[in-house]
Amino acid sequence: MMLRFLKRLWFIIAHPATHLSLGFLTMGGFVMGIIFWGGFNTALEVTNTEAFCTSCHEMRNNVYEELKTTIHYTNRSGVRATCPDCHVPHSWPRKIARKMQASKEVWGKIFGTIDTREKFLNKRLELAQHEWARLEANDSLECRNCHSMESMDITRQSKRASEAHERFLFTGEKTCINCHKGIAHQLPDMHGQDMFGASSHGTPPMTTGQGGSAEVEAYIRKTAD
Repeated sequence: MMLRFLKRLWFIIAHPATHLSLGFLTMGGFVMGIIFWGGFNTALEVTNTEAFCTSCHEMRNNVYEELKTTIHYTNRSGVRATCPDCHVPHSWPRKIARKMQASKEVWGKIFGTIDTREKFLNKRLELAQHEWARLEANDSLECRNCHSMESMDITRQSKRASEAHERFLFTGEKTCINCHKGIAHQLPDMHGQDMFGASSHGTPPMTTGQGGSAEVEAYIRKTAD
């Protein structure tokens, strides 16, 4: 019975209609296209929300709890950066590419790659390095969606921040993520790791587990010599 139904369905699909006009078929295809696109875009946007990102306990109980203690979550201006703001590009082609790349996280969810706090901490440095490399490769695109050099008034910044921005950001020598690791989540154990990425040209490794301010200042002094 099922085989007969499938054969009949294939026959209908594979052969031209004898009783339906070309206009009807064209309009039907147009309507079905709208329905498909609407459904696809709706599903895409659902997966692009903070609620969806934190629906898994791996994210909700670890990095999301850390985000809630930072200025990106609560601040005097009332502007909140959600998970997709920082981890998903805004333009449609880049967004689709990122979604395809992130689909492998479903595999990790199924097999419990970081389903306990201990597993998460053991993988934390590796996960962070993947995201840092992605942001360095796209010139901190997600950061620049909100923070632009053209709108930056360095005269209202601290001396250290203004010097760093003028010397590294404005010249294109560095990008945001090189110096702002740990801005929204706790750093992994960075002992012996290069704080400033692959382009730091001999920068001394980190000497502390949670920090980086001292290394930033040391790097500014080193490059000024």
